Amino acid sequence: MSSSALENGPQHTTERPGHEVPHHPKTALAARIAFLVLLVAELMDILDQSVVLTALPAIQESTGAGPAAVQWLTTGYSLAVAIGLITGGRLGDLYGRRRVLLIGTVVFTAASLLCGLANGPGVLIGARAIQGTGVALMIPQVLATLHVTFEGQNRSKAFGLYGAVLSLANVLGPVMGGLLTEADWFGLSWRPIFLVNVPVGLTVILLGRRFIPESTAGKTGRLDLIGMLLSALAVVLIVLPLSEGHLHHWPLWCFILLGTGLLVLGFFLRHQQRKQDDAPLVPLSLLRGRQFSGGLLAQLVLGLLCGLFFMTWTLYLQRGLGMSPFHAAIAFVLLSLGELAGATVAAKSGGRFARRLPQAGALIAFGAMAAYGLQIERAHADLTLMAMTTPVVLIGFGLGMVGGPLADMSLARVPHENAGAASGLFNTAMHLGIALGTALTALVFFAATSGSPDAELNRDAFAPVLWWVGSFLALMWALMYCLPKEANGVAS
Repeated sequence: MSSSALENGPQHTTERPGHEVPHHPKTALAARIAFLVLLVAELMDILDQSVVLTALPAIQESTGAGPAAVQWLTTGYSLAVAIGLITGGRLGDLYGRRRVLLIGTVVFTAASLLCGLANGPGVLIGARAIQGTGVALMIPQVLATLHVTFEGQNRSKAFGLYGAVLSLANVLGPVMGGLLTEADWFGLSWRPIFLVNVPVGLTVILLGRRFIPESTAGKTGRLDLIGMLLSALAVVLIVLPLSEGHLHHWPLWCFILLGTGLLVLGFFLRHQQRKQDDAPLVPLSLLRGRQFSGGLLAQLVLGLLCGLFFMTWTLYLQRGLGMSPFHAAIAFVLLSLGELAGATVAAKSGGRFARRLPQAGALIAFGAMAAYGLQIERAHADLTLMAMTTPVVLIGFGLGMVGGPLADMSLARVPHENAGAASGLFNTAMHLGIALGTALTALVFFAATSGSPDAELNRDAFAPVLWWVGSFLALMWALMYCLPKEANGVAS
């Protein structure tokens, strides 16, 4: 679709060898509906990662779930998503991105209904894992469909709005979870946080089937089942100990799993190298492109700094400054609103500034993080929510300028037939980065606090975290030199 497609309808496209041209919507209205459905699907995916957090106490009281079960309500979901992303992306390439998106939505919607009807922690944990499987099928298709459907400035705007939706989900998730639980509709307590997905999911299925253009790789081939099993096993063995290790004080089994996971990853890459001419799960040619591999590493670092910052920040706000959960939530909303503003700026730029825009965002976030660190050092226990508003909003603003453009430029030169595989890898990098960041909290935060609620200990432990995060922002800024300098380097 040309850069004017959303305004003037689809353009005629010549089929190129190696891929099948997507069947574009026939009118500008149909294109807009398709785009909105894709964004709603992404919004639904991201919301369900955070909406459960504010409802956890009510879930625990209602179901009698113990601490381990409560933890697995989030871990089981995240692990299922991480395991399936690479496979989900390749399934879309081979069998149709719209088809796989709709199948994933059916799985996610049915699992949401099961979550809402669950009467015990076991059923709820299982249903959350099924939800994660559905999301792993859905997420790669959103980025891949945007990549193959839009071109030029239109694609940059689409990816900018995609970044804005991610920011919006960060604001809405915890707030919606709290409001729906507090409202106690029909005496259902926490259950509406899952049941609300049912009508939304059905809408995505009905409208998506009609308006989202279908696209596939032109090449025929079967799914690489051995590669799928090896990649899933490698992700489990790497992500599980990184997610759980700090909770169990890093026992020996964590390091054994990590070592085994890296070994399995080596076998996976060797297998993929042998399969390059026979529909591999991951075309290794993707990693040889400087633009994609640099963007992939930048995405990994973005996930790492988010995993480290957000977990420690909530503990600093509540334990270090004595804020209530409500006031801590307001702090997150301030950051997310700044992120939404930054993503809106990125969307309106239409890709004109190429890598300079996300690099500027990284520098703004770096400067705001440094200012926040100095503010924390000077104010100590007297720092108020009002006083920290400016640096917090600016941190969010800078991060908001990164997400959409980073995805756009990283995928820009990926061949259409590999769009799903590239999208799966790109999303996996974020999840792996978050797991690494969560693991790093044990070294840079929990090692200093030993889990103590003492306010002074938590304040002193948080200040160094900001310098770690600042270092990762600088690294991400440097990695983005792999992205195109000129706007015409974005278009494929």
